[in-house]
Amino acid sequence: MQPDNDFELVKNFLNGDETAFNSIVRKYQKKIYWHARQMVGNHLDADEVTQEVLIVIFKKLRTFNFNSSLYTWIYKIVSTRSLNQLRKRQVKKFFFIDDEESEVELRDKKDIIEDITNREKLEKVNRVLQKLPPKQRQIFILRNFEQLSYDEIAKITGKSVGGLKANYFHALKKVMELTHENE
Repeated sequence: MQPDNDFELVKNFLNGDETAFNSIVRKYQKKIYWHARQMVGNHLDADEVTQEVLIVIFKKLRTFNFNSSLYTWIYKIVSTRSLNQLRKRQVKKFFFIDDEESEVELRDKKDIIEDITNREKLEKVNRVLQKLPPKQRQIFILRNFEQLSYDEIAKITGKSVGGLKANYFHALKKVMELTHENE
């Protein structure tokens, strides 16, 4: 039986137990996807980021130094990869690369929102989030959707708590403005 404790899972993996990695994937894969989805704004890019992150975790887990929680370490990777994906998207737009697939949004049956009102609200929030600068979007998502403390966000982003609070304030102000513009 696999332990639930992240540190035990990492230690077991480092000692050659690859099933421990499978446990880490099962525990965090959905959270990784949804964080990436909120950052990049669509299924295909979020799915790509999720796959990249899982590969990075597998390759870099040996460098995990136990100075932070595994959750914090993983989210830092997800945030970095999501920002990289957004940069790639900007490069495509700059060079006029038409990538119709990036506009296609596929959903599993279980992910379809039955209530149209809730879907419209979700789409509205997503549109507003996509208008935020990437760094502000990241902080806004980590604070509101992941409900992380400023200290945890500071560990993920490498930014000061004061700077994060300022960025969050500006992001919140823009979200409020954009929300009222769309009403």
